Amino acid sequence: MAKAKTNFTCTECGGITNKWTGKCPNCGQWNTLVETTVETAGVGNRFSNQHQGLAQAAPVMSLTDIEAIDVPRFGTGIEEFDRVLGGGLVAGGVVLIGGDPGIGKSTLLLQALANLSRTKKVLYVSGEESGAQIAMRAKRLAVDAKELKLQAEIQLEKVLNTLVDLKPEVVVIDSIQTVYSDALTSAPGSVAQVRECAAQLTRVAKQSGITIIMVGHVTKEGALAGPRVLEHIVDTVLYFEGDTHSSFRLVRAVKNRFGAVNELGVFAMTEKGLKGVSNPSALFLSQHDVEVPGSCVMVTQEGTRPLLVEIQALVDTSHLPNARRLTVGLEQNRLAMLLAVLHRHAGIAAFDQDVFINAVGGVKITEPAADLAVLLAINSSMRNKPLPRGLVVFGEVGLAGEIRPAPRGQERLREAAKLGFSIAIIPKSNEPKQKIEGLTVIGVDRIDDALSKIRDASL
Repeated sequence: MAKAKTNFTCTECGGITNKWTGKCPNCGQWNTLVETTVETAGVGNRFSNQHQGLAQAAPVMSLTDIEAIDVPRFGTGIEEFDRVLGGGLVAGGVVLIGGDPGIGKSTLLLQALANLSRTKKVLYVSGEESGAQIAMRAKRLAVDAKELKLQAEIQLEKVLNTLVDLKPEVVVIDSIQTVYSDALTSAPGSVAQVRECAAQLTRVAKQSGITIIMVGHVTKEGALAGPRVLEHIVDTVLYFEGDTHSSFRLVRAVKNRFGAVNELGVFAMTEKGLKGVSNPSALFLSQHDVEVPGSCVMVTQEGTRPLLVEIQALVDTSHLPNARRLTVGLEQNRLAMLLAVLHRHAGIAAFDQDVFINAVGGVKITEPAADLAVLLAINSSMRNKPLPRGLVVFGEVGLAGEIRPAPRGQERLREAAKLGFSIAIIPKSNEPKQKIEGLTVIGVDRIDDALSKIRDASL
């Protein structure tokens, strides 16, 4: 028997090369080439055979002649999920949702499908669990799944035939890594299979108007498994965040062709499944009986939602030649830069101190508006003196020691006032034109100015 011909495919860009090299010649990434079998062309499937007319070339039109219309949406019955999706699902849209094992992906989608089944025809395609297992989960969650259709199948051609016969409006594929096509000889989960199956399902969604939600596995680094092209061909990419040992889950949109990115949905895992949290800021604020040093509350902006998050700092004398710098929920490299700014422009040195920074609640903060809160928390811990009660801050700190403005400053301040905070130290450029009731706003230009305001006894 002749040996099957193989080549090497890049998991990042999908590029193909005849021999293995440490660096992909197409995108330049290292250690991303994996050996795959050269595939032969397939004979097609029933769905594509019935819709050959839809594959004709589209006419060339002037952009001004195309009518711009709003894409209609329909809700899933889960408010936080709809928020992350940008308002709801879109007919013909393809959503990819990934997360660690056991974090709640299948639970959330089962709840959403059960709600949608009351008004729409839905289908749950399971490649990882049997029908009995999903029925047990539905019973445990106490969801109304009388109209929910289920198919335990992993062969792509059979799934496509089911879509032709059933004509559902919403389909969940759990998961895309378990689905395989007969047109390819490689194993399920391989780069070729994942790419081809996702492309076929996306094509079906666009041709027929079916909304398809695909569940994706993640690697140990937290990225979606399979080729990077998987995230490019879909319309929306959602990530589950949070510790599996905690009862809280965060769903973040990192790509959305029909809405804003970086939207955040907050859920609590209960015995009856995932429940949306109406006041997520309460999750990220520790409850202290008395003021403690090293704690500072900031307002971060996640998409269109302002969230109050507590930043905690612990500064302790280092007994190692190189002092440790550790962050949880914030960028570690930025901490080293902020400590240099604190030394140069405020005269506070921490070269012989271990510095630990934590964002309470497991939330990940990527925006630079957390800089001011981090520095004030570090200064509070070093002085062993708590910050004033009711204080909230935000602002980016530049290398010259200046405090730069943050976007959506008015919304941040209104959220802080709504939750009972009375003092806000913010960039001077973010000072509101009209006074916010119950909130004293102090604008600062530089980091040394902010520290002097904190030391002011009037605060």
